[in-house]
Amino acid sequence: MTIDKNTVARIANLARIRLTEEEQNTMAKEFQGILSWVDQLQEVNTDNIPPLTSVVEITLPLREDKVTDGGYADDILANAPKQAAGFFVVPKVVE
Repeated sequence: MTIDKNTVARIANLARIRLTEEEQNTMAKEFQGILSWVDQLQEVNTDNIPPLTSVVEITLPLREDKVTDGGYADDILANAPKQAAGFFVVPKVVE
């Protein structure tokens, strides 16, 4: 995949970033360098490598899943300007 100035301009527009022509050319080169590096990583053979969450063999301690606090929904909702069916009612923000 190649990144040209037009692609950089589109990305900048989506990110709401204003870039000059010179900055677009510079960013195109930098993006292309990043993608080349990612391509190099894809060449590494990882067929026999299991997925890891850590390089150290460790088992996380587990605890009993129990409720230690709660049951205050009515007290909390008492402070709400509007409520319905046990929930906060808020104004619609997305049309």
